[in-house]
Amino acid sequence: MRLPLDLAAGGVGQLTGHFGRALPWRGMIRDEPSADGDLPVLLVHGLADRESVCRALRRGLCGFGAGPFITVSYRALSPDIRAVARVLGEQVELASARSAGRPVVVIGYSLGGLIARYYVQRLGGDLQVPLVITLATPHGGTAAALLAPPHPLLRQLRPGSELLTELAEPAAGCRTRFVAFYSDLDKVIIPATRGRIDHPDLDACNVLVPGVGHLTLPVHQPVIDQVRSLLTAAQQATSATGLPHGHTFSANGKHHGTAEVLRDSGRQTEDPER
Repeated sequence: MRLPLDLAAGGVGQLTGHFGRALPWRGMIRDEPSADGDLPVLLVHGLADRESVCRALRRGLCGFGAGPFITVSYRALSPDIRAVARVLGEQVELASARSAGRPVVVIGYSLGGLIARYYVQRLGGDLQVPLVITLATPHGGTAAALLAPPHPLLRQLRPGSELLTELAEPAAGCRTRFVAFYSDLDKVIIPATRGRIDHPDLDACNVLVPGVGHLTLPVHQPVIDQVRSLLTAAQQATSATGLPHGHTFSANGKHHGTAEVLRDSGRQTEDPER
């Protein structure tokens, strides 16, 4: 078994002293023009891919009224997911303030999805974030982390870690809707079903994307199409007045839950169990 690509790509040098010199967060980056819409969207990348995956995702999502799209970048590896999640919260507040107090959607790839989930579920981020979309995120950890160097952050990705145990605790009242895209061919998340969110208190929809690898999933066109549908629904919900937090709408304005919005997209990547 090899180290996962998004762990190994950072290089052994990052694991042997560069962490002491690296800041845990690099802040908000607008690395491409992004027209301001009425729904700020923060993109949080994975462990070692940096902003490159977010650029491709942004290109696929721009041009339908949501935005601005903002890449939130951190330096691998921060010592603790909790610390990075707290700073993500500061960036959410800043993005909301710059958009006249509007709610903010967060899209997280791989580790970025776990950071977003911790912020929303454990740090009160559900007050400002009605929707979190995760792509190839190890919500249940991954056995691959057992083979990785014993850095504190990588230990948090091991199944049964203290952090994952904390995320499994009751979360009654969490208002955020989660949509987790995962694949049966993901060689980073082992087993692949650990890319699902299975928590009784969370409003979560798990979407199986068959035959797509870990690095390909965030730029897979059917996934991008479904994410666009979700953002369109969230945009319409936040633009309407007097609607309860967390409701979503399909493109025709009819009230739907998340799974129904996914069906409206016309793509056959839904998890048949949900």
